[in-house]
Amino acid sequence: QVLLEESGGGLVQAGDSLRLSCVASGRTVNTYAVVWFRQAPGKEREFVAGITWSGSTSDYPDALKGRFTISRDNAQNTARVALQMHSLKPEDTAIYFCATSRLLTRVDRNYDHWGRGTQVTVSS
Repeated sequence: QVLLEESGGGLVQAGDSLRLSCVASGRTVNTYAVVWFRQAPGKEREFVAGITWSGSTSDYPDALKGRFTISRDNAQNTARVALQMHSLKPEDTAIYFCATSRLLTRVDRNYDHWGRGTQVTVSS
């Protein structure tokens, strides 16, 4: 079983930076890719960033490249995955979720394990 917990969300102003953290725990978690999705009110869940189990490969949608950076630190039965966000915009306002799966993809239905999310609100 894999458990995930996000933290680091909050209320910030446009242009600010914010760092989210996801702690994934479980015996096999260090063999899993970890990703971040977000969901704004009334919108579909959107892929934000992902990183492979080793941390050697990351993936971002073109619209977020350069502003968001994902990183990963593996320890025994635990992976800590950070999402550093810069130059935040009001349209970045959403609940941010982390999730894990064996393969890194941008498709949310491929992910079996999800955290509860952390709210990010960016004021203009």
